[in-house]
Amino acid sequence: MRKHVFRVARILGLSLSLALAACGGGGGGSGTPAPVVDTPSAKPIASFARGADVGWVSAEEAAGYRFRDAANNVTDAFALLQGSGINAVRLRVWVNPADGWNGLDDVLAKARRAAALGQRIMIDFHYSDTWADPGHQTKPAAWASHDYAALKNDVYTHTRDVLSALKAAGIAVEWVQVGNEINSGMLWPDGSYQHFDQLAGLINSGYTASHEVYPEALVVLHLANGYDDGLYRWFFDAVKTAGAKWDAIGMSHYPPTSGWLAYNQKIGATMADVVARYGKPVLVTEVGMDRTQAATARAMITDLIGRVAAQGSNGLGVFYWEPLAWPGWQGYTMGALDESGKLTEAMKAFVP
Repeated sequence: MRKHVFRVARILGLSLSLALAACGGGGGGSGTPAPVVDTPSAKPIASFARGADVGWVSAEEAAGYRFRDAANNVTDAFALLQGSGINAVRLRVWVNPADGWNGLDDVLAKARRAAALGQRIMIDFHYSDTWADPGHQTKPAAWASHDYAALKNDVYTHTRDVLSALKAAGIAVEWVQVGNEINSGMLWPDGSYQHFDQLAGLINSGYTASHEVYPEALVVLHLANGYDDGLYRWFFDAVKTAGAKWDAIGMSHYPPTSGWLAYNQKIGATMADVVARYGKPVLVTEVGMDRTQAATARAMITDLIGRVAAQGSNGLGVFYWEPLAWPGWQGYTMGALDESGKLTEAMKAFVP
């Protein structure tokens, strides 16, 4: 997810899916996408991740923002989330960000805070100096002139170095996301969806580095538009054919407040289909909804957790994207804080 791009990402995903369907690519050339069916709630597995992406938190704190518990006491942001059932955090990594936020030092600082509370950690590599999403996969400035062979080495070295720094700090990493919302590939143009063989090579560079540093970590490939089963079949069929390696599938999910149940049903069908088709577990690495519709968001997330849990041991967790975003921060409207810095009702969905 990227600030301001929810609508753009959804439109791009829909446009790509329609184009693929028109040329017979949406179903991967094998079978019909799973039907949309309602999925009964299920109890999550004991290791279920009830997570939050907290990439903005240090920048917010540096700007003077503070977070408050239900009794109106200023409290640590990570402890506040933990008190609402959050047992895992997701931290994005940028290669050389202009302001330092989401660079290695910032990621290490946030990871230490999470680890001190026993929270599990997902590292989300964007392989860019800024936001990466379906409409933006810009090479880092330092890699801009590099050809495909050099980019493979860049991905390997950057992934290895960041993870090695985390490991040296005594931090356990449970999931490593190689690329962010890579519907259209990454590191354009070399790793775009028009070059799946090269995209697979870049993915495998990240995969190899991840397992060299954290052998037990799960490498996640993450797409937007979790409601679009045809998109997932098209993408994962293609990268599988090209020889890409991955351990789990991550999905973004930003349903509208009106009609969210239909979107939840669709992402539930997508999850069931990809688990059966590729034999890999799934998790929702990003979810969000309009901050002002907190009760609706709570209902949506509660339902979504049940649908992920319905995958049994293959349903790994759900992460809210930037619940600690203050109203108006970076123009983002789907956080889970009210105007006083308290968590909204939406986060009650994560309480076990």
